[in-house]
Amino acid sequence: MKPFSSVVVRTVLAACLGLAGALTACETSKHGFPERGMPADDPDAAAAQRRREAVNRQIATINEGKVEYIVPRNQMATAFIRLFNDGTVIDKTSVQKVQESKNDKPVYYLVGVGLRNGMYRAMAIPLQSSSDNSLYLSSSAERYILTSVGCSFCSFSFEKNRIVGTTCEENTGGSRCDLIVKEYNNFFVRQ
Repeated sequence: MKPFSSVVVRTVLAACLGLAGALTACETSKHGFPERGMPADDPDAAAAQRRREAVNRQIATINEGKVEYIVPRNQMATAFIRLFNDGTVIDKTSVQKVQESKNDKPVYYLVGVGLRNGMYRAMAIPLQSSSDNSLYLSSSAERYILTSVGCSFCSFSFEKNRIVGTTCEENTGGSRCDLIVKEYNNFFVRQ
């Protein structure tokens, strides 16, 4: 048997090192870089990604101080019911203007009101207004969810045109209104 020549040994060794380098590179790229579409571990990064991918849809215009709906109100009620996803039935939808003083820029909210198991429920989503008085709902807008616990009627409480809490209209001891804030909404997403 003839010994291997140094050229053959070097060629085989180079091929093995090249293969090992390729395997290491594959492993690094597979584990070192997250694939597109994977959820981020950082909640702030995930929220920023949702804002970049936000979908805005015009739902109404303000004409001489009155709301003119572009999206039918029954369609909005159905979307609110889907967002609650807990048996809440929405029977009223509206766009509400909130303006603490005449000097403040008004903020508009899309509001859905209804009942779950006989208890008052409401959800409010802030709208974006444009210079032509159009009102847009953004999928990156937060949702304010109000749930009555013993109150016959609850309302949102505001500070500087922003929702900051709730008020129980008839507080008979132990009655309250709970507020939950969710980061985004999928109001117009069909499931």
